[in-house]
Amino acid sequence: MRSGNPALKESTFLDLASGTVVRRDGDAMTLTGTVNKTGLLLLLSVITATFAWNQIEFTPAGAVGAGPYVWGGALGGLVLALVTVFKKEWSPVTAPLYALVEGFFLGAISAMYNHLYEGIVLQAVMLTFGTMFALLFAYRSGLVRATENFKLGVAAATGGIALLYLVTIVLGFFDIRVPYIHESGLIGIGFSLFVVVIAALNLVLDFDFIETGVEQNAPKYMEWYGAFGLMVTLVWLYVEFLRLLAKLQSRD
Repeated sequence: MRSGNPALKESTFLDLASGTVVRRDGDAMTLTGTVNKTGLLLLLSVITATFAWNQIEFTPAGAVGAGPYVWGGALGGLVLALVTVFKKEWSPVTAPLYALVEGFFLGAISAMYNHLYEGIVLQAVMLTFGTMFALLFAYRSGLVRATENFKLGVAAATGGIALLYLVTIVLGFFDIRVPYIHESGLIGIGFSLFVVVIAALNLVLDFDFIETGVEQNAPKYMEWYGAFGLMVTLVWLYVEFLRLLAKLQSRD
């Protein structure tokens, strides 16, 4: 029941007092309910992303009006994500709020990327959902199995990437730029490919986590929590596809 996604972890279905798996014979988590709620979260994010996209104007000096949506969406999404992780029983409320707020961030950065590289957003969306459905098929057919070593490897790689990004952000405050990995050279493209693969493999862990929750009769609100966790991974994967495609197109 371990997942590389910080929103989906082993303790989610455990009662902290007794250490036993939480079961609900009545209103229990179902796969259909989780899928439906995931679709709703995606729809909510598309609505606010479309709004943010249409609010941004581009001038020779750059994007006008993007800042509040980028930073507000990113920081607001982070706060709501942390609240959801620590108060998972609030997920029926916080998960939709997360999707709405994160949509502002996605809409703003998508507009900016698409302004620089026309058509890149559609490509990133198709690659994101194509990857999700391909891995879902591979998982359901048994081609990819979420073994314990697989989970540990993906979780370790995910943590390493998160730490590297955190260091990059902190150094950025001092005008220090980490070389190569954020550039469009071979090293930068290779790094982005690696991150995309790790983000995609997190989907397998999410599928396994949700399936385990259904089998263990987790509480009904865990449908929202499972949908939220899958949404977090999809957002990460989409952003990494944008970064990778931008690096590739900048070399043309």
